[in-house]
Amino acid sequence: MKILTIGDVVGSCGLNYLQDRLWQYRDKTGVDFVVANGENVTNVRGLSRADAEALLRCGVDLITLGNHAFGMKDLYGFLDEDERIIRPANYPAGSPGNGYVIRNVDGWRILFINVQGTVFMEPLNSPFEAIERILSRESGQFDSAVIDVHAESTSEKLAVARTFSGQAAVIFGTHTHVATADEQILPGGTGYITDIGMTGAVDSILGTVTENVLVRFRTHLPAPMDAAAGKASASGALFTVDPAKNTCTALSRISF
Repeated sequence: MKILTIGDVVGSCGLNYLQDRLWQYRDKTGVDFVVANGENVTNVRGLSRADAEALLRCGVDLITLGNHAFGMKDLYGFLDEDERIIRPANYPAGSPGNGYVIRNVDGWRILFINVQGTVFMEPLNSPFEAIERILSRESGQFDSAVIDVHAESTSEKLAVARTFSGQAAVIFGTHTHVATADEQILPGGTGYITDIGMTGAVDSILGTVTENVLVRFRTHLPAPMDAAAGKASASGALFTVDPAKNTCTALSRISF
């Protein structure tokens, strides 16, 4: 089974790029399932319901989120209604939506979990405890597991991966918008990469307008964090999974 993970989609530039190219890329590579982090689609600040629906139409099978999960209030109902979108599982109880879902992929039960880191980020509940609870609660109900760790700290992402190595086939990181070169198969057969990068404007700073970011760095004055436009690219990782053994047999960074 081939699972494609796509890094943080930034603005309409990133969304339009996937609308133009994702189905073609899926057909070319024989991908079975696509996961994309969508928390920056609506001009960096979250994900609107309309943009979520557009992302799902263009070839994404599951949307994960992060620290901007609740940036657009019109998404709240959609989070409760549609299993094709999940938010970090370690948000407080009662938050809109769900932090995990079990999807049928070619007859296999695949558990997808989304958690958010707490180092240099909001002081949410422990991502480690959230994953432990879900794996325990759903024990025997899934064949293979995939985890998106939306976190700032590279060490925190790797700590999660080391903790749950052998319990998930895939663990990948999102949030920093910069792809890392540490793709590997951990002991126990877990495919791992610290960050899968972003999908958005190439001429930008992390998908946002360069000039505005420079104002913030050089003057410390406020400037809007708007999504950039122009030439785009998509970044992510492609995992080959053996769902019968809950292991990853191959993985590679990708761009298209």
